[in-house]
Amino acid sequence: MAEADDIEGISIRVRGLVQGVGFRPHVWRIARELGLRGDVSNDAEGVLIHAFGPRAALDALLDAIADRAPPLARIERIETAPPSGCAPDGFRIVESGAGDVTTGIVPDAATCPACLADIRDPENRRYRYAFTNCTHCGPRLSIVRAIPYDRATTSMAAFEMCPACRAEYEDPADRRFHAQPNACPVCGPKLRLEGADGAALPLADARDEIEATARLIRDGGIVAIKGIGGFHLACDAANEDAVARLRARKRRSGKPLALMARDVATIERYATMAPPERAALEIAGAPIVLLSRRTDAPPLASGIAPGQTTLGFMLPYTPLHHLLMDDVPGPVVLTSGNVSDEPQCIANDEARRQLASIADAFLTHDRDIVNRLDDSVVRLAAGRVRTIRRARGLAPAPLSLPQGFERAPAVLAMGAELKSTFCLASNGRAVVSQHIGDLENAATHADYRANLALFERLFRFAPDIVAVDAHPDYHATQLGEILTAERGLPVARVLHHHAHVAAAMAERGVPLDAPPVLGIALDGLGMGDGGELWGGEFLVADYRACRRVAGFAPVPLIGGAKAMREPWRNLLAHLHVALGWDEVSKRQHDIPILRRLAAKPVAPALQMMARGLNAPPASSAGRLFDAVAAALGLCFDEVTYEGQAAVELEALAATAIADLETVEAWGAPHSDPMTAEDAPGARPIVSPFPTGGGNASNAPMRLGWSFLWRAVLADLEKGVAPAIVAAHFHIFLAETLADAGRRLARREGCVTIVLCGGVFHNRLLLEQVSARLACDFEVLAPALFPAGDGAISLGQAVVAAARG
Repeated sequence: MAEADDIEGISIRVRGLVQGVGFRPHVWRIARELGLRGDVSNDAEGVLIHAFGPRAALDALLDAIADRAPPLARIERIETAPPSGCAPDGFRIVESGAGDVTTGIVPDAATCPACLADIRDPENRRYRYAFTNCTHCGPRLSIVRAIPYDRATTSMAAFEMCPACRAEYEDPADRRFHAQPNACPVCGPKLRLEGADGAALPLADARDEIEATARLIRDGGIVAIKGIGGFHLACDAANEDAVARLRARKRRSGKPLALMARDVATIERYATMAPPERAALEIAGAPIVLLSRRTDAPPLASGIAPGQTTLGFMLPYTPLHHLLMDDVPGPVVLTSGNVSDEPQCIANDEARRQLASIADAFLTHDRDIVNRLDDSVVRLAAGRVRTIRRARGLAPAPLSLPQGFERAPAVLAMGAELKSTFCLASNGRAVVSQHIGDLENAATHADYRANLALFERLFRFAPDIVAVDAHPDYHATQLGEILTAERGLPVARVLHHHAHVAAAMAERGVPLDAPPVLGIALDGLGMGDGGELWGGEFLVADYRACRRVAGFAPVPLIGGAKAMREPWRNLLAHLHVALGWDEVSKRQHDIPILRRLAAKPVAPALQMMARGLNAPPASSAGRLFDAVAAALGLCFDEVTYEGQAAVELEALAATAIADLETVEAWGAPHSDPMTAEDAPGARPIVSPFPTGGGNASNAPMRLGWSFLWRAVLADLEKGVAPAIVAAHFHIFLAETLADAGRRLARREGCVTIVLCGGVFHNRLLLEQVSARLACDFEVLAPALFPAGDGAISLGQAVVAAARG
């Protein structure tokens, strides 16, 4: 026993995601092992520990806190201070404190191995119980209403624990100690299987509702299943008729459907997988992982992923899903439970009302989903698993902001119009909401407002500044302006593409006062300087400001918003701007796609472009992809979901890209694309923007595409396979971007190049551009957050904070 003179004391503050993850019992067990006295508690700032004992034991406690954290914990920092009070007898856990909230909410987590063993053990009291969880797994954000995270502030407050569950909950040695959703079949939520008319369905000889649901799916039925963050629609992925009925009823004609399989071995029968992809499937967030389809795979319904070479797979992430997949041999479709473009249903009555015309049966339960969560989506690209949609299992884990943001003002950033999120940034960290959706939809807009109110309440967040997109017509911008007027706050307007670059910088840890980077921001559309529509930009940027140094040549959007939905319009506009329609139309007899284009209302479209009538010019990279896709016959008339033409163009190119290593397949366009002409009489690929004077060598440069379109048409005339043409395009574009980026970065003295914007979700393009630049520059691209508009709110937040 240590002498009294050897006893020292210390206060330890642990900040980060440390509540609701078993952190207090973890500290309690270590402290008892080390013979320490004191206490541990949750409060508004995280976890607070008072410990008394020999110096060596206190040092060992600090080491263990840092090195042996519970699985779901994420420690941001550990601070020490002199102790307060005297050493008590023993070491105890004390109840949560109050105060202003600065701690975080952990994302929902997939079922841990221990709970999985419980539900599969016939001798366990939780055998086949669909709501089994512990401090290492289970619902978090989906059920929480307030902080501190205690049972009374979740939707589990409606379920009083039975004596057995209460004993676990109060025992620090049990892994269910203070597991707020703790429950069992006696006291917890219950499942209900019902028909489309709302009447309970008989279970016949099935053991329970889950086994009966599996039987319905095996028999070709479509079942609406209430999961952890919303309803899904499930059917047998190999059943051609069931998948076709699901698509028809849901009015989802082309967008790929997500799949769930019981284990990794099953997925490997259908898709190839590298070690990082396997690891991504198995993380606690359990996202959908986009994997390359095997050519020798067992058959799946043709409607699963039309026009794709990838399949989106996820593993079971709740006990309900594990038990369901135990009873279904092959993959099932598990797509969001909604009518196309509407938010996912979360309430039982809402699902019965909206999904009765889609689902043959409903598997519901009586635990409320407080916060709607779509499935997260990730993909391996350029050596890292990269987030495409950040939602269930990943949000709202905070991002520690880079050096320099510790004392920046609190910013509420409203995000973009499409793939919207919002961001709360303060005290050196940023909390980005889950993916909410497209605010053009009224129900999604209402969901956005509800989530914003909830997050401000959960985090007791009071902004100093509201940051909005520069586009005045975005719903998020308009809502932000209303909030600033109501609260008397300043508004920060941030250019869309500056936000793209800044978000990637913040994620990758670029310090506040670092030198400027060169950002290559490629997407569909965003507001630029002077009200211009941008979408293919080279920006010299830091957090406070950006300067456009190059961009794609503007091409009219024929019919305005219609150009987003009808790729033939972009093909016509690009061909006319690059070559002139008169020249192009002379080749109709040799190129079938031009005859198809000529059958469209070309004359009125040309007049619209000539007069500038409903044909605004835009430097959009997304519309360039649409145009090339249309030239190859992909989505020529229309797209059925945002980005479809580009996605199918990438998939087509992927079938041929391995055989094409350089742009020489089209011939090198020129040795110096920043100054040279391509073919005689054609427009230059790159030329200065009109500047009205000044030094032309420092003027912003413009990338035009006359060489590209001559090459595409030449390939089509020669009958080159569409996959080869698609591959040529990707390689040519990557070479052009890398060459321009290299020259501009050297001219501007930038040592770092940032690749961002939704177009860089294209794996081929990201890998091709990165490989060409990585030898000479530090190349940064997003991974934890989407490259596209899902991270715009993060970028807005750090730009506004830096300026503030």
